[in-house]
Amino acid sequence: MSDLSHLARPGAEISVRVTPKASRNAIVVEDGAIRVYVTVVPEGGKANAAVVKLLAKALGVAKSRLVLIRGETARDKVFRVDG
Repeated sequence: MSDLSHLARPGAEISVRVTPKASRNAIVVEDGAIRVYVTVVPEGGKANAAVVKLLAKALGVAKSRLVLIRGETARDKVFRVDG
């Protein structure tokens, strides 16, 4: 799991690309882009919830501090860290 704690500034916007139905949960940083792999299916917000859980753990913040501001139904999502 990648350590993204350096991105956990209040007000920071974090762009991620999500791959649902992956073989394992993982966060990979390649060429500066953050890719989040989750094992759940993208229905009923399950994948978004899994992404928030993984991202919050990697950032070292509470799940409640992550707000999805763009891309609720898209693979490319933008989260904001609330202070």
